[in-house]
Amino acid sequence: MRSKELGPSQRQLRVGEQVKHVIAQHLQRGSFSDPALYELASQITVSEVRVSPDMKNATAFIMTLGGRNMDEVLPALNEATHEFSKEIGKHIRTKFTPRIKFISDDSYGYAEKIANLIQQANK
Repeated sequence: MRSKELGPSQRQLRVGEQVKHVIAQHLQRGSFSDPALYELASQITVSEVRVSPDMKNATAFIMTLGGRNMDEVLPALNEATHEFSKEIGKHIRTKFTPRIKFISDDSYGYAEKIANLIQQANK
């Protein structure tokens, strides 16, 4: 049995990348029932998808160009999870189709803050 300290398994990483690819393709095609999401889809980037060890849940970290419209994008994406799940089920061979949850990716903002702090410390 794997220790939790080791991080995600090779299978989790592989399925996460496959899910990320399917979500990105679906966003690129822009075939959504929600017109607001259709307009914003070209601004959305999927930075990472983390899959749970049982492969039943996945968290997709997203960001928009310039960080704008996140308050509109996140609810629209979470409302459209059934559309993404259907696409994932078609393209990925797993026993269960992971339930997708979209959250904002703040890692680039944190990295920028840390870089600024390091820069200030070096002065």
